[in-house]
Amino acid sequence: MNIWNTWRNVTIDDLGQIITGSTPPTKKTEYYGNEYPFITPTDIKIDSRIVQTERFLSQNGYEYNKNRLLPCNAVCVVCIASIGKICMTTTPSVTNQQINSVVVNQQKHDPYFVYYLLSTKTDTLHNVAGGVATPIVNKSAFANLEVCVPPLPTQRKIAAILSTYDDLIENNTRRIKILEDMAQTLYREWFVHFRFPGHENVPMVESPLGLIPKGWEVKPLGEICHVLMGLSPKSEFYNETGDGLPFHQGVTDFGQRFPTDRVYCTVQKRIAEVGDILFSVRAPVGRINVGNKKIVIGRGLSAIRSKSGDQAFILQQLKDRFQEEDTMGSGTIFNAITKADLLGVQLLKPTQSIVTKFEEAAEPISLELANLTTKNANLRQTRDLLLPKLISGEIDVSELDIDTDGMQPTKGGTHIPYPLTERLHSDRKILGGKPVIKGTRLGVAFILDLLKQGWSEEGIVENYPSVVHEDIEACRAYQEKVKRASVSR
Repeated sequence: MNIWNTWRNVTIDDLGQIITGSTPPTKKTEYYGNEYPFITPTDIKIDSRIVQTERFLSQNGYEYNKNRLLPCNAVCVVCIASIGKICMTTTPSVTNQQINSVVVNQQKHDPYFVYYLLSTKTDTLHNVAGGVATPIVNKSAFANLEVCVPPLPTQRKIAAILSTYDDLIENNTRRIKILEDMAQTLYREWFVHFRFPGHENVPMVESPLGLIPKGWEVKPLGEICHVLMGLSPKSEFYNETGDGLPFHQGVTDFGQRFPTDRVYCTVQKRIAEVGDILFSVRAPVGRINVGNKKIVIGRGLSAIRSKSGDQAFILQQLKDRFQEEDTMGSGTIFNAITKADLLGVQLLKPTQSIVTKFEEAAEPISLELANLTTKNANLRQTRDLLLPKLISGEIDVSELDIDTDGMQPTKGGTHIPYPLTERLHSDRKILGGKPVIKGTRLGVAFILDLLKQGWSEEGIVENYPSVVHEDIEACRAYQEKVKRASVSR
């Protein structure tokens, strides 16, 4: 069958209702509260379908924006300045005026397909905006942009394939966040609250950082770490074709733990090694990543390495000291810091035996973080290779046997209905219809994977307060029913 007989050209306006956001007067504090997420371009992270924001509108703010309230699964596209950043709403939300959103007509189009479709249109949007200082794609130009779409069943199959990758990335990202929090919690328990092994027998003494255990010291960072300040080569040596080593000028391409490589440099002057702490010395001062390969660092970064090899301890201590960006431990605000400033930062130096115990506890966490980050990089690479081929129809999925209606495929290609219980739920609007614990976006597969990795029920409940013992038992029961159903086939 010729797929082009079934695909058709439409405009974005044909996909659903287009809503441009609006910002309530910021001086009207009654407009802001904790009820409706207020999405701005800075809240939308690159390569993340789910948006998180720290700003919310109150009921009064909703009244101000009542004609602009977005339902779940609206597709939000930035159309001013950082054009092309995109996300989907997971709860009724509003946006600012820099974002045009599509409330998808789900009788004709799949919201997830529309999300993936529009995520491929960044270059087109930039061309529409033109090469002005502040590019703008107004609502009319956005609405009239032409796209090509397949029939709804094919849209759902394409969305199901791509969502599988994003769901795995999302689950891994959650686990990365949990592991990061575990390491930081352990650090604070031992080195902030001083409840380290054997603390009961150690008296406290005065220090420049306040009371600390006897035998511990306070030292400037320069005495306990090697510090390399970045230096930016001329721009003529930069490229995006992979020549030379990855180059990072500042935090633009910082990730959750490791930076993402986009720009490369053929002049190799200031090199950060694997495991070095990458510390931002220009606004935002104090943002931190870890090097997972050799990179060239520009003047916005420094590379820090413990002289005694206690890198995990130094990393957590710097994270704790610079919890608030652009401030030093004293609370003084900096737009940039010099090497002298950095070398002079006062750090805690506990006894080596305690630091060694911390390093031993932190090492498996660091290894798992690296493993999950590598998995996500591979998933993104595969997804990004498939995305344009699926969206353009180059790869035809119309005849493939792909579950799009809440059915569990088996190896033989047949389908088994989800054996859900009162504690589990399946809604195609949540994780593409995969079973989740009711009232959450936590997939059954995610919980089962945590158990497979060795997590205890207590650990899961502690890290996910919305989950109770009965939910975990329901996930286990689900797994057993699927296994039995697969065998019976």
